Amino acid sequence: MHSFAELPGSVLDSETGASSHFGEPLLEQRALEAGAAVVDLSHNGIVVVSGPDRLSWLHSMTSQQLLGLQPGESTETLLLDPNGRIERAVRVVDDGECTWLLVDAGSAEPLAAFLTRMRFALRVEVADVSATHAAVLAFAGPASEALRSLRPSVEWRDPWAKVLRGGVQYARADIAHAGADWTATQFVFERERFAEIIGLVHSGEIRSAGVLALDALEVRAWRPSQAGDVDERAIPHEFDWLRTAVHLSKGCYRGQETVAKVHNLGHPPRRLVLLHLDGTGGELPVSGALIYSGAGSATAEGARPVGRVTRAALHHEWGGIALALVKRSVAEDAELEVRGGSTGNDPAATAGESIAATQEVIVPADAGATRDVPRLKRL
Repeated sequence: MHSFAELPGSVLDSETGASSHFGEPLLEQRALEAGAAVVDLSHNGIVVVSGPDRLSWLHSMTSQQLLGLQPGESTETLLLDPNGRIERAVRVVDDGECTWLLVDAGSAEPLAAFLTRMRFALRVEVADVSATHAAVLAFAGPASEALRSLRPSVEWRDPWAKVLRGGVQYARADIAHAGADWTATQFVFERERFAEIIGLVHSGEIRSAGVLALDALEVRAWRPSQAGDVDERAIPHEFDWLRTAVHLSKGCYRGQETVAKVHNLGHPPRRLVLLHLDGTGGELPVSGALIYSGAGSATAEGARPVGRVTRAALHHEWGGIALALVKRSVAEDAELEVRGGSTGNDPAATAGESIAATQEVIVPADAGATRDVPRLKRL
C-alpha cells in the first residue's frame, strides 16, 4: 500500500502515524496556504451511509439541516450527547447515492457502531470504509486542480469561510473573520490510488505538507477540530461552531435543548480565543497547558488556572499562536500566562516555563442570550 510516509524526509507522529512534516515545516505551510501542496489525511476515518432514508435519518440525529442536501454539496454536522456536549464532529457530502461522513482519527469505528444501533427499520446501510478509502487535503490552487484531475470518489469543501443558512456567528462582525478566505477541500480516493498522488509529488507538480502545516493554518483561521480542540465538556457555542455545524431552526435532535437554551437564554461557560504567544523563550505550549490570568500569575502560589491550550503552532507569519478555551469571566483584555509544559488539569502538576500571551477574541464574553426575556417583578 502506497503511503506518504514513504516520501523523503517524512517524520511521523507517534500517536496517529500521520506525517507531521517532511523536513521543512514552515516552507510546507507556505506552499499549503498558496494551494501548491497536499496533506495526507489517511489517518482519519470515513463512514459511508447508503439507502433512500439516509439523509432524513442523519438529519434527525445531528445538528445540521441535511434534508435536501444536493449531490456534491458539502456541509458539517455535530453528533451531540443528551446534554448537548460534542461527541462527533462530522464532515458531510452526498454523491446522490451515498452520504460520506469524514471524521477525525479514532472516530469512524464508534460512529459506525452508533449509527448501526440506530438503524431500526429504516432503509439505510452503514459501512466503515476507512480501510479502503482515505482523504487528502489541499487549498484552492494548482494542487486542488491536480487532485481533481485524478477524479476522486468524492470531495468535501470546507464551509468555514461563511455562515451557513440557519447558523449564526458569535465572532464580532465589525472585524474581518480570520477564516473568511478559507478554501480547504478534502479529496477522497481509494487507498490503492494513492500511488497516483505520490507520483504527482515525485514529479514536482505538487509538494507534500505535513499535518503541522495544516494545524498552524487552522489555528490562525480559528478553525476548530474534534481531535485538536474538543474535550468531554465541549459544547458548540464555545467554538463559534454554530456558524457552520448547527441549524438553529431545524427539527428536534439529541442535545438540541442545550443548544437552544444556551443560545437564547444563557452564555457558553467557556470561550475560544486565539493566543499570540511571547516568542522570546522559543517554545510552544503543549496541548492541555494551563492558562493563568495576570502577569506573574502562572508561578504565583495558590493561583488557579482560567483555561487551557487546545492547540499551539508556529505560524510562518504570526509566529507562536495557540487556540485556547478560557472561562467566560476572563476579561477580554486580560494579560494571560501559559504554563508551557502542563499536560493535566492539576495546577500542582505544571512544569516548564511560563509564556506570556495576549488574546485575540473569537467568542466574545457576551455571546449567547439572544432573547430579551423580561424578568417577572417580585412581590
